[in-house]
This record gives sequence, structure tokens and C-alpha cells, in this order.
Amino acid sequence: MSSVANDTRSVGVRSGLVFAIGAALSFGMSGAWARGLMDAGWSPGAAVTVRMWVAALVLLVPTLLALRGCWGAVRKNAGLVLVYGLLAVTAAQLCFFQAVAVMDVGIALLIEYTAPIAVVLWLWVRRGERPGRRGLLGAALAFLGLVLMLEIFTGARLDPVGLLWALGAMVGAATYFLLSGKDETGLPPIALAGLGLLIGAVGLSVAGATGILPMVWNTHDVAYRFGLLPWFVPVLGVGVIATALAYVLGIVSTRRLGSRFASFVALSEVIAALLFGWLFLGQLPDVVQALGGVLVLIGVVLVKLGEPAADGADREVLTEPVATVH
Repeated sequence: MSSVANDTRSVGVRSGLVFAIGAALSFGMSGAWARGLMDAGWSPGAAVTVRMWVAALVLLVPTLLALRGCWGAVRKNAGLVLVYGLLAVTAAQLCFFQAVAVMDVGIALLIEYTAPIAVVLWLWVRRGERPGRRGLLGAALAFLGLVLMLEIFTGARLDPVGLLWALGAMVGAATYFLLSGKDETGLPPIALAGLGLLIGAVGLSVAGATGILPMVWNTHDVAYRFGLLPWFVPVLGVGVIATALAYVLGIVSTRRLGSRFASFVALSEVIAALLFGWLFLGQLPDVVQALGGVLVLIGVVLVKLGEPAADGADREVLTEPVATVH
């Protein structure tokens, strides 16, 4: 019996890794798809709104199925769901798209990926949860890596607007981590994701209709490194593949791997973003920025390793993986 159980667990881990890598590859496409749309004349607001509507509609049926018998939990946690939708989902995605409009996709994502460091600092200041030595070392390395990525000491031109948007995405992602950790809400993960996307889509649409958020779009062909595509191809790519499919793959992988292991594997999204930034747009970081990116990743890993060890039920934690923030 024990050998059968071990074999089953091993198969579950292997399949979970496949799903986790698939999720990272899917999420990693989002910036490249969106940058093509924005270079074709779309505003970041329009690009992220159509992304969220497509993904929300794709996940609508799974969300409703997951919420059977859970509507009481939705009413009880209405405030959390609203904040999750507007800040953890909408703000993170909108700020990220605004950042990639003026920055390389990989660099913007690496800045956003300093969010775990912000979470550690928040918990230290707010709750007195002082990080251990590995956490402090990781935060220091990530900060040094961020400095190198921004090429502050090399005299390179730094786009302050793009940096601020990327930091805004980081705040949204940090909020996502903090809210996703509330596993006592009774809300199924896919339902929380679907509701968050729907709230964000409605909120952005209202902001666009009232003129608060510029909504510019067109039906021109979109140019990528490999050629021209009809406008609806990147729209479906960013909505279906880079959002809806990515969420589903991420949730399935987390259920099989546990949230802690899945969050490590999700760091491969950064590599995927750099890959697709090169394949789609011809963007590559220089040597100094690449070194900074490596330090950021090492720093985030050290911070994660410095977290209190989860108990044996870690595999049953059903929060979404790190990569689902954008």
C-alpha cells in the first residue's frame, strides 16, 4: 500500500510540475502580447480591460460551478473580494501594462517580482514578524539587483514613469499575496480569481466610459518580431492563454504541489517573460541588467526559504500561485 501511495504521490508531483511550468509560460506571454497591442496604438487601459473581460468570460462557468453552496462565503467576504478585484488583480495588471508600454517586459516583471520583499517588510512593520537571516539577506540581494537592473550607477537613462508604474504593480502583487494567504475565507481559489477578474473588468469599463481611464483601441494588424498578426490574435492570446488558461493551470499545479513549492516553480515566469520578450519584440537585457535580475531571483528565493516552514498540510493549501498576479 505504501509503495502505491508513493507512486501516486510521485505522479502527482510530476504532473504538478508540468502544470506549473505551463502556467509560468502562459503568464509570461502577457507582457509581450500587450506590448504589441500598445505599439499598434492601443492604450494600456484598453489592453488590460479587454484582457480581463476575455478571461472573466472564459472563467465564468467554472466560477459559478465552484461557487455552488459557497455564496454565503462570498457575502461574508464581500469586502475582501472587492479589494482583491480592484487592487490585487486590477491595479497589478493595469500598472504592469502601463510599465511595459515604456519599459522592457522582462525588466518590468522583475521589478514587480520584488513584491515578496515588500510583503516581508509589511509583516515586520505591521505585525512585528521579524524575518530571519536568510530573509534579510534575500531582501538586501534583491534591492542590490533592483539597483543594477535600473542601471543607476552606469548613467543609463531611467524612465521614472515606467519605474513608478512597475512599483505600482509590485504593490498590487504584494496585496495579492497578503489576501491570497487568507485561506480561512472558504472561497474556492478559482472562484476568487473569476470574481476578481469580473470586478476588475467592470471597474475598468466604468472608468473608461466616464473618461477617467483612456480607452484607445483599433483593428489594425499588430507587428511582432516574426511578422504581422490580426488584432484579435493578440487579444485572444493575452485573454485566453496568458490569463484564463494560466489561472487554471496555476490552480491545478498548486493543488498538486502545495503553495510553497508552486511559488518557487512560478519564478520561471520571469525566464518565460524574458524569452517571449525576445521572441516577440527582440528585447533582451544587457549584462548589468541580467546580473541584477539574477540577484533579484536569488533574493526572492532566500526570502521564501526564510519563511516559517509550512506544516504537513501545505499540499492542501489552495491559494493561487505567485505567478497569477498579472
